[in-house]
Amino acid sequence: MIDEARKAEILRLFFAEKWRVGTIAQQLGLHHGTVQRVIDASSRVDVSAPTRPTLADPYIPFIEETLEKFPTLPASRLWQMVRERGYPGACDHFRTVVARYRPRKKPEAYLRLRTLPGEQAQVDWGHFGTITIGRAVRKLMAFVMVLSWSRQVFLRFYLNAAMPSFLRGHVEAFEFFGGVARVALYDNLKSAVLERRGDAIRFHPALLQLAQHYRYEPRPVAVARGNEKGRVERAIRYVRSSFFTAREYQDIDDLNDQALVWCRGVSAERKNPDDETLTVGEAFEQERPRLLSLPGNAFPADERISASVGKTPYVRFDLNDYSVRSDHVRKTVSVVASLERVRILDGTDIIGDHKRCWDRRRTIEDPEHVKGLVEWKAQARQHRGMDRLHHAVPSSRKLFRRLAESGASLGGSTASLLKQLDLVGAAELEAAVSEAVGNDAPHLHGVHQILERRRHERGAPPPVGGHLARDPRVQGHVVRHHDLTDYDKLGQSNHENNDNSNEKDTDDGKAKK
Repeated sequence: MIDEARKAEILRLFFAEKWRVGTIAQQLGLHHGTVQRVIDASSRVDVSAPTRPTLADPYIPFIEETLEKFPTLPASRLWQMVRERGYPGACDHFRTVVARYRPRKKPEAYLRLRTLPGEQAQVDWGHFGTITIGRAVRKLMAFVMVLSWSRQVFLRFYLNAAMPSFLRGHVEAFEFFGGVARVALYDNLKSAVLERRGDAIRFHPALLQLAQHYRYEPRPVAVARGNEKGRVERAIRYVRSSFFTAREYQDIDDLNDQALVWCRGVSAERKNPDDETLTVGEAFEQERPRLLSLPGNAFPADERISASVGKTPYVRFDLNDYSVRSDHVRKTVSVVASLERVRILDGTDIIGDHKRCWDRRRTIEDPEHVKGLVEWKAQARQHRGMDRLHHAVPSSRKLFRRLAESGASLGGSTASLLKQLDLVGAAELEAAVSEAVGNDAPHLHGVHQILERRRHERGAPPPVGGHLARDPRVQGHVVRHHDLTDYDKLGQSNHENNDNSNEKDTDDGKAKK
């Protein structure tokens, strides 16, 4: 925006001094479009202002006539038409001429809509960039619901805008408000409206089930009606400026915890736009009793799909593989996923229950499932062991690659490292293998030496392995090492006895002589 003094200077230089638009823009440090808009606005107000003749003046009647028939005709096409009729000017200048005479749509005035307490809520998604989890780059979507009367905002972030997340956002918003508004307004997004032909609307079946459960009316806004859903759009802009900008968070759970505090704090403490004597939080407390009561149970918003178990006991879900019991291969099962857990069901039988992974191309497995597979199919043990090492000790991939290049036995190396994995644990073996590869010592002896060195540095006792370690009679017992100085004393005592014995034998020999 420029002030009135600068506008007056632009008009003086253009109309009185006859400067060109580019010259004015260069001398005043402004964009040429800004200068042209000031001149055009002045020309529309004062049609009697003197203007300098231009090359386009003979073609103005043709331009006006053409734009009256075709108001949206591009300036580039109109320039070609007048060029065929003898116009010698360039296209860039001609665009400003067309903009001056193009019919402008009459701006529409909107009424400020007012609602009753508890009557209406507005819902929409907001895109807030991406978030990286391991190898996965996922969209960071904000579900926003705002009560139209009190302007109380509910905000929660999800890693997608899929229908299960859309339904889950409603469930959590209703629980946050402690009730349900009678009408929920939606934009024409696919999660709400599948198809629309004028006033004929086909809602998403899952949204209708949600509305039936909570007894509210889903209502889409009219097309191109900027005043019907302005509250949630302004709420999303408010979230960007007041909450998300310069926000630091560790993961999405931490972000959602901060969002909940913000909704109850900063967002609720601002003034209510319709009644500045109240804050948003105070208005919400007046609106809360007017909301519809929540039903006795929450709407089931878990994601549910059908999946096939192949030759290996794993199910692919959201680009990750989750293990199932080995006796359920070659079957079609159901996957029920929440934000925290992934359950695999064969009918009503739960054959897999895992923590949900938001990474990509990962294998999530239950040790009992793997154990059952190994016992059921003994010929897969070597491959299973190497796969176990790859998951527990990621650096073992590089080690096995170097071992293969050197011609070492991969089977023996696998067995040896698995034994060490059982003895020292995944973290300790990963540190030793990573150090061995980093020190350019990719062989088992190097790994064993590093493990021994690290054990001595910690002052830990030697690990106990084999069948003895799995014997329940010795598990849990603490073995205390004997002080070796006692053995030194015992050795000294034996040495003194030997010396005394030798002296006695010598004395006896002398006596005999």
